[in-house]
Amino acid sequence: MPIVFCPFCANLLILSRADTGGNRLECRTCPYEHPIDKPIYSRKNFPRKEKEDVFGGPGAWDNAQKGKVQCDSGTCNGQEAAFFQVQIRSADEPMTTFYKCMTCGHRWRDNN
Repeated sequence: MPIVFCPFCANLLILSRADTGGNRLECRTCPYEHPIDKPIYSRKNFPRKEKEDVFGGPGAWDNAQKGKVQCDSGTCNGQEAAFFQVQIRSADEPMTTFYKCMTCGHRWRDNN
């Protein structure tokens, strides 16, 4: 792992050009310098979350309200859907309603 903070004053090290033509990490507060001899890189892979996890996990629809709403998919004639509302846009915009058909399980949203 590369040095990111100054070991003497704990300030962030800044990338700059050295007098020798190479690069270095230098502290803007104290005279500390760290020459860069080889390429420095790091990569961090984060696990992706399912959309369902963001809105409450697998049990998000268990206690949702139900209403008479025509299913949005073209192949289902379901007349009942579970729904919940979330404010995902700015406060002066209406809430977004998420639906799940109780007949076929199709999910859609309405941005009124």
